[in-house]
Amino acid sequence: MEGVRPVFYVSDGTGITAETIGHSLLTQFSGTEFATRRIAFVDSVEKADAAVAEIRAAGVETGLRPVVVNTVVDPDLNSLLAESGALMLDVFAPFISPLEQELQQKRHPRVGHAHGLVDFAAYEQRINATNYALTHDDGMDVHYDDADVILVGVSRSGKTPTCLYMALHYGVKAANYPLTVEDLEGRELPRRLRAHRRKLFGLTIDPERLSQIREERRPNSRYATLATCRSEVVAAEALFRQENIPVLSTTHTSIEEIAGKVLANLGIHRHMF
Repeated sequence: MEGVRPVFYVSDGTGITAETIGHSLLTQFSGTEFATRRIAFVDSVEKADAAVAEIRAAGVETGLRPVVVNTVVDPDLNSLLAESGALMLDVFAPFISPLEQELQQKRHPRVGHAHGLVDFAAYEQRINATNYALTHDDGMDVHYDDADVILVGVSRSGKTPTCLYMALHYGVKAANYPLTVEDLEGRELPRRLRAHRRKLFGLTIDPERLSQIREERRPNSRYATLATCRSEVVAAEALFRQENIPVLSTTHTSIEEIAGKVLANLGIHRHMF
């Protein structure tokens, strides 16, 4: 992959923090193509040596200096990783010294602590919310009394992944309701949703993009034609306007951004686990 800059997310834990921050950084450089790879649980000399070998090999193969976004807390392992010759971006480094000065105490490095099972109540809340999202996916269970939010939109507009993201990261009980042809032809809010109007949030999508997504799921079907997609999206957006339901286009919006905007709009204030 000559000309593609290799980027490694290296962590002594899951690597989720390194990857999340690294991805946000890379999106600021649209003129460069990146090949990313997560190397998790680098918590021993042997694993650090293996990571170094892989990083060096990527540099030789591409002819470009690799970038390492790093959340390893052990300084000895960090020294080993630096021997890879990569550009090392230590996620924690810029913040540790100012915090030590402000709090008047030294850090106590904890491997993998960012995503460890520390708060059992919070963990259980996430699991319960995830189960809720799964059982209330695509209108399977339409009893929404316990829902924090109900996403509404045409099929394949991004409802399910957004619900699961909100459950896993925020512990939010998120249900979703797919607007059927019958719902759209009725030109009014489905009866089962009316009692939960304050929990509703609409998702829409560009018809051409929707057609592409549906074509992958059901090739050569009427369901996937541009005409069908355009008709459904127009009807859904008209319904959202008529019912004064807040709405967001998912066409060029990440799941993380969709979730954040939905929660902010509905006034649901939860910290990320």
